[in-house]
Amino acid sequence: MAAVTVGVSLKMYFGHRQAAQWFARVAEVARANAAVARGDIVVFVIPTYLQIPAAVAAFAGTGVQVGAQDVAAADAGAFTGEVSAAEIAEAGATLAEVGHAERRRLFGETDAVVAAKTAAALRNGLTPVLCVGEPERQDAADAAAATIAQVRSALADAEPGAVVVAYEPVWAIGEAQPAPLAHIRAVVAAVRDAVRSLRPGSVVVYGGSAGPGLLGALGSDVDGLFLGRFAHDPAALAAVLDEASALVAGEVVA
Repeated sequence: MAAVTVGVSLKMYFGHRQAAQWFARVAEVARANAAVARGDIVVFVIPTYLQIPAAVAAFAGTGVQVGAQDVAAADAGAFTGEVSAAEIAEAGATLAEVGHAERRRLFGETDAVVAAKTAAALRNGLTPVLCVGEPERQDAADAAAATIAQVRSALADAEPGAVVVAYEPVWAIGEAQPAPLAHIRAVVAAVRDAVRSLRPGSVVVYGGSAGPGLLGALGSDVDGLFLGRFAHDPAALAAVLDEASALVAGEVVA
């Protein structure tokens, strides 16, 4: 199968020292995985803004990419507290997370804001990690329609470029279990068809209480996973990368 994408967001869980220790351990995990070295597994890590330079240094030569958890809609100017896509790229990051459910819920980000930030990322050479998903539990067809509408809105005015779409049903975030497998498969299939027609080369990964065992169960029905708290233990991340290695090798892991 094609390359598998595995991303991790650290949100605001780690302090600077703890993050540096985690980077060092994950760099070792990445170096030990032959599929990561070959590029058959695409790995990215999204720490806090202040941790980006340390992450870029720690992951140099490992193939692990670094992203930012947010990005300003503007490229420069009097925007106190904001960080531009241009500066994020200058610091060595290559991705920017956009539209996460927490940004929408806690900071009131609308579809228009998400679209502006997506456009800012792309025009400055960053790959958006576009987070989308239905707010409340519903059947797969309705969930897919709502999610595809979010994708289309976010990309409507953006420059050309591939994106990483992270399908994260809001009702599954932070729960003990991810969404049911059949639901994930149905929604991701529809979103994948839509986004690839809009942005060739794009991938669709699943997030929302994703952890070890899920990728093996889903197989090629997703392009990878977007991990949160389950990857705080580097051993758990290593287990997911082993599942990804088995998938790209055509082995059965479920």
